[in-house]
Amino acid sequence: MKRFTRFALLWFAVCFALAPLWAQEAPKKAPGPAPSPHEAVLEQWNDVGRKLIAMAQDFPEDKFSFKPQAESRTFVANMVHASASMYFFTDTAAGKKPRYADDPKDVSVKTRAELVAFVKKCVEDGAAEIKAKGDKGLMEAVNDGGPHLDRLYDLAYGLIEHSGEHYGQLVVYYRMNGLVPPESRPKK
Repeated sequence: MKRFTRFALLWFAVCFALAPLWAQEAPKKAPGPAPSPHEAVLEQWNDVGRKLIAMAQDFPEDKFSFKPQAESRTFVANMVHASASMYFFTDTAAGKKPRYADDPKDVSVKTRAELVAFVKKCVEDGAAEIKAKGDKGLMEAVNDGGPHLDRLYDLAYGLIEHSGEHYGQLVVYYRMNGLVPPESRPKK
């Protein structure tokens, strides 16, 4: 019995001494290079677009006309505004006048399929323009109607932020309806 106790104590001591080695992870690979400016913009553009598309695919169609206050936009109107405003970048970058007004009344979206298609198209068109412009093109100065010229890079980030702000508003629409937004759900 003494021999077993000594062996057990010795085994425990060895395991205790080796525990830090076992706890260490395998050496991590060095991080890759930083993304180029247009790659970084594209990543953020697509990320906010992915969130809006997920909401368009998910929010109950029978609640599309929901709005938290009488003076607020409906869910669909808010989604259309957030998505259509992306053309303020896309069309300006292409040398065109933005195709939609700030509050586009001419966009008729009644079904989930129409909403999803519209949001996807807005995101995809902007992503294609960012890719086409590349790093050099995003440094172009453009007149976007403001008091001074802006770089396309800054205009893109302004629209990314704008869409992100509306994403935050739409989270409230979810919560007020007792729903959990797609981004807030546990990951599988």
